[in-house]
Amino acid sequence: MNDCPQQPVLNGLDLSGLPAMVEAIGKDKAKACARFRVTTHWTGQTRSESVVESYGLGGDDLRCSYRIAADEPSELFGSSSAPNPQQLLMAAFNACLMVGYVTAASTRGIALETVEIETRGELDLRGFLGLSNAVPPGHQALDYEVRIKGDGTPDQFADIHRTVMATSPNYFNMCRPIRMNGILSVG
Repeated sequence: MNDCPQQPVLNGLDLSGLPAMVEAIGKDKAKACARFRVTTHWTGQTRSESVVESYGLGGDDLRCSYRIAADEPSELFGSSSAPNPQQLLMAAFNACLMVGYVTAASTRGIALETVEIETRGELDLRGFLGLSNAVPPGHQALDYEVRIKGDGTPDQFADIHRTVMATSPNYFNMCRPIRMNGILSVG
């Protein structure tokens, strides 16, 4: 993502501020810090609601207000009122990749017609239910397909694909173990 097109708005992205942002982050690594926090509340049965009220970019705390519902299908004791956590995981993965494809195409001056990402996964409930220590509780593999169309060449889209796999935070998170630091607070 080092080239900038002649037109500052492409694929709905206003790229006019990109060079200044890249330069500022290059000069001061503190400006590169992005912090995110999500708080999830149980709302009954297998339902929950996650709340996002702020995030941090470059030392600034920015306010927002988002709510994300989750549930399980009725077959897994839920009420089928919202996507389940596995579907939300895939949606977050897809959304992160989408940002990468659109941004990478835009910075290369490629106008997009469509971008669609489909992710599929299968897990064995015996692991989640504790029925077998030999069965992991989560996915062992996820398959995803990116369908992209625009005025780029196949080689340009292949380069964008490699760039996204090398720079997407959620691709990185899903491909490598993340150290989890859990704390239990009771009462």
